[in-house]
Amino acid sequence: MYADREFVGHDWIQGLAQKGIPICVRLRRDSPMDEWSAQDWLGRLQTGSAGLLVEHVEVYGQPMNVVLTFTPDGDALIIASNTGAVTAIQAQYRHRFRVECLFRALKSKGFNLESTPMTLHVIVERLLCLLTLTDVWCVLVGIPEICPNKQHGRRAWSVVTLGLRALVRAISRKVDHEEVPLLRLIDLFMPSKTHS
Repeated sequence: MYADREFVGHDWIQGLAQKGIPICVRLRRDSPMDEWSAQDWLGRLQTGSAGLLVEHVEVYGQPMNVVLTFTPDGDALIIASNTGAVTAIQAQYRHRFRVECLFRALKSKGFNLESTPMTLHVIVERLLCLLTLTDVWCVLVGIPEICPNKQHGRRAWSVVTLGLRALVRAISRKVDHEEVPLLRLIDLFMPSKTHS
Protein backbone atom coordinates (compact mmCIF):
# COMPACT_ATOMS: atom_id res chain seq x y z
CA MET A 1 0.00 0.00 0.00
CA TYR A 2 1.36 3.41 -0.99
CA ALA A 3 0.26 6.31 1.18
CA ASP A 4 0.98 9.96 1.82
CA ARG A 5 1.64 11.73 5.12
CA GLU A 6 -2.00 11.88 6.22
CA PHE A 7 -2.07 8.07 6.45
CA VAL A 8 0.38 7.61 9.31
CA GLY A 9 0.05 6.79 12.98
CA HIS A 10 0.65 3.84 15.28
CA ASP A 11 -2.82 2.27 14.95
CA TRP A 12 -2.91 2.70 11.17
CA ILE A 13 0.54 1.20 10.55
CA GLN A 14 -0.06 -1.63 13.06
CA GLY A 15 -3.41 -2.46 11.46
CA LEU A 16 -1.88 -2.70 7.98
CA ALA A 17 1.01 -4.82 9.23
CA GLN A 18 -1.31 -7.20 11.11
CA LYS A 19 -3.29 -7.76 7.91
CA GLY A 20 -0.05 -8.53 6.04
CA ILE A 21 -0.37 -5.50 3.75
CA PRO A 22 2.99 -4.27 2.40
CA ILE A 23 3.57 -0.65 3.44
CA CYS A 24 5.35 2.16 1.59
CA VAL A 25 4.38 5.43 3.26
CA ARG A 26 5.64 9.00 3.33
CA LEU A 27 6.33 10.18 6.88
CA ARG A 28 6.01 13.57 8.51
CA ARG A 29 9.00 15.25 10.13
CA ASP A 30 7.62 14.46 13.60
CA SER A 31 7.19 10.72 12.87
CA PRO A 32 9.08 8.48 15.35
CA MET A 33 12.05 6.49 14.08
CA ASP A 34 13.50 4.43 16.94
CA GLU A 35 14.21 6.89 19.74
CA TRP A 36 14.38 9.93 17.44
CA SER A 37 12.00 11.83 15.20
CA ALA A 38 12.40 11.85 11.43
CA GLN A 39 13.47 15.50 11.78
CA ASP A 40 16.39 14.40 13.99
CA TRP A 41 17.45 11.93 11.31
CA LEU A 42 17.19 14.65 8.64
CA GLY A 43 19.67 16.68 10.68
CA ARG A 44 22.25 13.93 10.07
CA LEU A 45 22.11 14.45 6.30
CA GLN A 46 25.46 15.64 4.98
CA THR A 47 25.36 18.84 2.93
CA GLY A 48 25.24 17.96 -0.74
CA SER A 49 24.43 14.29 -0.15
CA ALA A 50 21.65 12.65 -2.14
CA GLY A 51 19.97 11.22 0.95
CA LEU A 52 20.20 9.00 3.97
CA LEU A 53 19.28 5.29 3.91
CA VAL A 54 18.34 3.77 7.27
CA GLU A 55 17.71 0.03 7.59
CA HIS A 56 15.76 -1.87 10.25
CA VAL A 57 14.48 1.11 12.23
CA GLU A 58 11.25 1.01 14.23
CA VAL A 59 8.55 3.27 12.79
CA TYR A 60 5.22 3.34 14.65
CA GLY A 61 6.13 0.01 16.22
CA GLN A 62 7.06 -1.73 12.95
CA PRO A 63 10.54 -2.56 11.64
CA MET A 64 11.04 -0.61 8.43
CA ASN A 65 13.64 0.70 6.04
CA VAL A 66 13.61 4.48 5.57
CA VAL A 67 14.90 6.89 2.93
CA LEU A 68 15.37 10.53 3.99
CA THR A 69 16.10 13.18 1.38
CA PHE A 70 14.87 16.52 0.07
CA THR A 71 12.84 17.27 -3.06
CA PRO A 72 14.17 19.78 -5.60
CA ASP A 73 11.79 22.30 -3.97
CA GLY A 74 13.46 21.76 -0.59
CA ASP A 75 10.64 19.75 1.02
CA ALA A 76 11.60 16.84 3.25
CA LEU A 77 10.91 13.49 1.59
CA ILE A 78 10.87 10.70 4.18
CA ILE A 79 9.64 7.32 2.94
CA ALA A 80 9.33 4.19 5.07
CA SER A 81 8.66 0.67 3.84
CA ASN A 82 8.44 -2.78 5.37
CA THR A 83 9.06 -4.48 2.04
CA GLY A 84 12.04 -4.58 -0.29
CA ALA A 85 15.54 -3.20 -0.11
CA VAL A 86 16.12 0.28 1.23
CA THR A 87 17.67 1.26 -2.10
CA ALA A 88 14.39 0.48 -3.93
CA ILE A 89 12.03 2.44 -1.67
CA GLN A 90 11.98 5.67 -3.70
CA ALA A 91 11.34 3.78 -6.93
CA GLN A 92 8.44 1.96 -5.22
CA TYR A 93 6.99 5.18 -3.88
CA ARG A 94 6.96 6.83 -7.31
CA HIS A 95 4.02 4.55 -8.13
CA ARG A 96 1.96 6.55 -5.64
CA PHE A 97 2.44 9.70 -7.69
CA ARG A 98 0.72 8.01 -10.64
CA VAL A 99 -2.24 7.22 -8.43
CA GLU A 100 -2.17 10.78 -7.08
CA CYS A 101 -2.42 12.15 -10.63
CA LEU A 102 -5.50 10.00 -11.23
CA PHE A 103 -7.10 11.14 -7.95
CA ARG A 104 -6.41 14.79 -8.81
CA ALA A 105 -8.03 14.33 -12.24
CA LEU A 106 -11.05 12.56 -10.75
CA LYS A 107 -11.57 15.22 -8.08
CA SER A 108 -11.56 19.01 -8.09
CA LYS A 109 -8.79 19.42 -10.70
CA GLY A 110 -10.83 17.55 -13.28
CA PHE A 111 -14.05 15.57 -13.19
CA ASN A 112 -15.39 16.57 -9.72
CA LEU A 113 -16.25 13.01 -8.70
CA GLU A 114 -16.78 14.10 -5.09
CA SER A 115 -19.68 16.34 -6.22
CA THR A 116 -21.80 13.46 -7.47
CA PRO A 117 -25.12 12.97 -5.68
CA MET A 118 -24.89 9.23 -6.38
CA THR A 119 -24.60 7.06 -3.29
CA LEU A 120 -25.38 3.49 -4.41
CA HIS A 121 -22.16 1.48 -4.34
CA VAL A 122 -22.75 -0.20 -7.72
CA ILE A 123 -23.53 3.11 -9.46
CA VAL A 124 -20.55 4.92 -7.92
CA GLU A 125 -18.32 1.99 -8.93
CA ARG A 126 -19.51 2.26 -12.55
CA LEU A 127 -19.04 6.02 -12.52
CA LEU A 128 -15.51 5.60 -11.15
CA CYS A 129 -14.68 3.08 -13.91
CA LEU A 130 -16.10 5.40 -16.58
CA LEU A 131 -14.15 8.40 -15.27
CA THR A 132 -10.95 6.34 -15.06
CA LEU A 133 -11.33 5.38 -18.72
CA THR A 134 -12.00 9.03 -19.54
CA ASP A 135 -8.85 10.00 -17.68
CA VAL A 136 -6.81 7.48 -19.70
CA TRP A 137 -8.34 8.86 -22.90
CA CYS A 138 -7.48 12.42 -21.86
CA VAL A 139 -3.88 11.37 -21.16
CA LEU A 140 -3.58 9.67 -24.57
CA VAL A 141 -4.99 12.76 -26.30
CA GLY A 142 -3.03 15.24 -24.18
CA ILE A 143 0.47 13.76 -24.51
CA PRO A 144 1.13 15.11 -28.03
CA GLU A 145 -0.49 18.49 -27.31
CA ILE A 146 1.87 21.47 -27.21
CA CYS A 147 1.95 23.27 -23.88
CA PRO A 148 3.97 26.29 -22.73
CA ASN A 149 6.09 26.02 -19.60
CA LYS A 150 5.75 28.24 -16.56
CA GLN A 151 8.72 30.17 -15.15
CA HIS A 152 9.72 27.25 -12.90
CA GLY A 153 9.98 24.99 -15.97
CA ARG A 154 6.88 22.86 -15.42
CA ARG A 155 4.03 22.66 -17.89
CA ALA A 156 1.33 25.31 -17.57
CA TRP A 157 -1.40 22.63 -17.80
CA SER A 158 -1.48 18.94 -17.02
CA VAL A 159 -1.63 16.33 -19.78
CA VAL A 160 -5.16 15.46 -18.59
CA THR A 161 -6.32 19.08 -18.90
CA LEU A 162 -4.82 19.40 -22.38
CA GLY A 163 -6.46 16.15 -23.46
CA LEU A 164 -9.83 17.13 -22.03
CA ARG A 165 -9.72 20.49 -23.83
CA ALA A 166 -8.84 18.77 -27.12
CA LEU A 167 -11.71 16.29 -26.67
CA VAL A 168 -14.21 19.05 -25.91
CA ARG A 169 -13.09 20.98 -29.01
CA ALA A 170 -13.35 17.85 -31.17
CA ILE A 171 -16.80 16.91 -29.84
CA SER A 172 -18.20 20.42 -30.30
CA ARG A 173 -16.94 20.82 -33.91
CA LYS A 174 -19.42 20.65 -36.72
CA VAL A 175 -19.08 17.37 -38.64
CA ASP A 176 -18.43 17.83 -42.35
CA HIS A 177 -17.20 15.57 -45.09
CA GLU A 178 -13.55 16.07 -44.23
CA GLU A 179 -11.69 14.04 -41.61
CA VAL A 180 -13.53 14.18 -38.29
CA PRO A 181 -11.03 15.01 -35.49
CA LEU A 182 -13.10 13.09 -32.95
CA LEU A 183 -12.76 9.85 -34.92
CA ARG A 184 -8.98 10.27 -34.87
CA LEU A 185 -9.11 10.73 -31.09
CA ILE A 186 -11.38 7.70 -30.65
CA ASP A 187 -8.83 5.70 -32.64
CA LEU A 188 -6.32 6.27 -29.80
CA PHE A 189 -8.23 3.66 -27.79
CA MET A 190 -7.63 0.96 -30.39
CA PRO A 191 -5.41 -1.90 -29.08
CA SER A 192 -2.76 -1.16 -31.73
CA LYS A 193 -2.37 2.36 -30.27
CA THR A 194 -2.56 1.57 -26.54
CA HIS A 195 -0.11 -1.39 -26.52
CA SER A 196 3.54 -0.67 -27.14
